[in-house]
Amino acid sequence: MQLKWTAVALAALTLVACGKKEEAAAPAAAPAPTAAAPAAAPPADALVVKIGHVAPTSGAIAHLGKDNELGAKMAIEDLNAKGVKIGDKVAKFELLSEDDAADPKQGTAVAQKLVDSKVNGVVGHLNSGTTIPASKLYSDAGIPQISPSATNPKYTRQGFKTTFRVVADDTQLGGTLGKYAVETLKGKNIAVIDDRTAYGQGVAEEFEKSAKAAGATIVGHEFTTDKSTDFNAILTKLKGAKPDVLFFGGMDAVGGPMLKQVKQLGMNVKFMGGDGLCTGELAKLAGDAIGEEMVVCAEAGGVDGDFKAPLDAWKAKFKEKNGVEVQIYAPYVYDAVQVLAAAMVKAGSAEPEKYLPEVSKVEYKGLTGPIAFDEKGDIKNGALTLYTYKGGVRTQIAVVR
Repeated sequence: MQLKWTAVALAALTLVACGKKEEAAAPAAAPAPTAAAPAAAPPADALVVKIGHVAPTSGAIAHLGKDNELGAKMAIEDLNAKGVKIGDKVAKFELLSEDDAADPKQGTAVAQKLVDSKVNGVVGHLNSGTTIPASKLYSDAGIPQISPSATNPKYTRQGFKTTFRVVADDTQLGGTLGKYAVETLKGKNIAVIDDRTAYGQGVAEEFEKSAKAAGATIVGHEFTTDKSTDFNAILTKLKGAKPDVLFFGGMDAVGGPMLKQVKQLGMNVKFMGGDGLCTGELAKLAGDAIGEEMVVCAEAGGVDGDFKAPLDAWKAKFKEKNGVEVQIYAPYVYDAVQVLAAAMVKAGSAEPEKYLPEVSKVEYKGLTGPIAFDEKGDIKNGALTLYTYKGGVRTQIAVVR
């Protein structure tokens, strides 16, 4: 795969990542939808537009889910402040937020609740493992769905007309990391671990395929789960193969403790992963096990050029309003909500069957860059951002398209 690399200035960033992904333990029953409180009473004849949002706001990666939810809330507030008109009526946007706990069964349960609530559109889910099964329900109901973070290629390859995403997929992410491991990090013997989730397995497979194509030898591929805390057995086995690069397909909640055990075993490796690993939280979870420039990871998204200053300003506003830094995908959630609203305005209707064709044709200048979709619903010319860690801070290396 031919890639064009656009180097950007190294910058210490305090944002924390999405990632995207996977399955934590599910609560016994899904909670009822909760609507964001309106800032002011809508006009008597206002058109009520319900936007559903789903992410894991409980469990091991709740920090990522809550970040996404805050991005959705800011989008709703901004739309209502602008007094957006759809057709001849001022729209009153409402947010119906759901917690899927990163569990596929809970994901379909809350998706059905949103369908039953007759939402006009959905932004979510965060994880590939919940987004994919939920997408069938939204497709059957004809409700447009934009994921801000699910990267498994299968999501947009099911033949549904309702599925879209605003980030690059694992084919590009894993492929880029595999090539980088060999060509830039000079990895020759590479070990792989994945957590067997839809996300972790998918990105690990794409990485392995790309690393092999670039000339590396895969000296071992081991498996764990997204709930594991003890990796000594698989790490000891891989240590015997003497890898110079270790790739982990999974989330930061597992990757942090794994890094500690990598250090305890004295493994001298570059530690790589996708956007589920690539968070500011990783440095906290790994502690002093995260050596200088030891970790290289990629985020499925990224901005450069004229888009960087406006996005930085929005992140500052996000921190001022919410008291926390952006984790990773809140800006993509914000853009996804805005894209749905822009399509409704263009169609002059919030009815899903009437505005859905406009989503597929949208050309929107977002916080995260220009947004347009191909015939599958994937973002055109999606970006990736490569990071490492210096002094415990996630630091940008380059933006890749």
